[in-house]
Amino acid sequence: MQMNFDGIIRQNAGIDLGTANTLVYVAGKGIVLSEPTVVAQRTDDGMIISVGEGAKRMIGRTPSNIVAVRPMRHGVISDFATTAAILRYFIQKAMPKRSLVAPRAMIGVPLGASRVERRAIVEAAVQAGVGRVLLIEQPLAAAIGAGLPIADPVGSLIVDIGGGTSEIALTALGGIVTARSIRVGGDAMDEAIIHYCRHSYNLLIGERAAEEVKIAAGSAYPMADELSIEVRGRDLVTGLPRGLRLTSSELRTALADPVGKIVATVKQTLEAIPPELAADIIHRGITLVGGGALLRGMDKLLAEETGLPVVLGKDPLGAVALGTGAVLEHMREHRRFILSAREV
Repeated sequence: MQMNFDGIIRQNAGIDLGTANTLVYVAGKGIVLSEPTVVAQRTDDGMIISVGEGAKRMIGRTPSNIVAVRPMRHGVISDFATTAAILRYFIQKAMPKRSLVAPRAMIGVPLGASRVERRAIVEAAVQAGVGRVLLIEQPLAAAIGAGLPIADPVGSLIVDIGGGTSEIALTALGGIVTARSIRVGGDAMDEAIIHYCRHSYNLLIGERAAEEVKIAAGSAYPMADELSIEVRGRDLVTGLPRGLRLTSSELRTALADPVGKIVATVKQTLEAIPPELAADIIHRGITLVGGGALLRGMDKLLAEETGLPVVLGKDPLGAVALGTGAVLEHMREHRRFILSAREV
């Protein structure tokens, strides 16, 4: 009786609190919010000016008294107060109607997050007004969101390439058999493009420009029709604004290091797979999710390097949020996957 009553009066939210983007899943509605994990605030008094998409547009364009910051780094909190504020904003925007009790939230956490880092996420959510905080490891949430049969006695390999981290996990019988986490993802790719432009062309470009170039023409594998895009920045020799046209071939060179590290980590995970589950992976292959999964040819490169079939998840960007929502909506079935706040 209490459970039914609680389900009526308490709003439930699944949250993918990512380094680059935050997604919120509301029970019964699906993913209702997807915005950059960015906040713009005044430097003198810390007052928040903008959050999410509006704040991201301010990166690199703010006057001296305003700064646009990203409070999450590598999937963990680097600025506690700002993270709490951004969580409060997103939760209120996703669930504008007030409930009789504070909402319950399921939040995905990186595999490599320490106990202290996990506790910081819980405390930030509580500060944001969440009544009960539940945690789930991101690879499990991503696998559930991608529709993999993780509770069955078969092996499923999930590769989640996020903004700050990439996580590779083999699941079976409702748990993680073996896994690797590397703090390399979309952000590292952007930094690699910035480094390439600086050292190859003496051109300094910003984070937003690097991300736009990556999305528009970046690739991890040769394409039949190569792309090109113009990027603008500041010439480090003359100090003047200058444009430069980059090809997808050049961008592959720029991205070779972070992409290579991700591929190497996938291989290391495969080497640790028990023989009994290896046959499952040969048959089922690799499921690729996360924003980095959308890099052109990432699936082809992984398939070539591992010799396994690679399938792009049906909703790569929303996999973790969908997984947290599915666990919330089927608590009895998925209870064993949950890390309660008291356990962290």
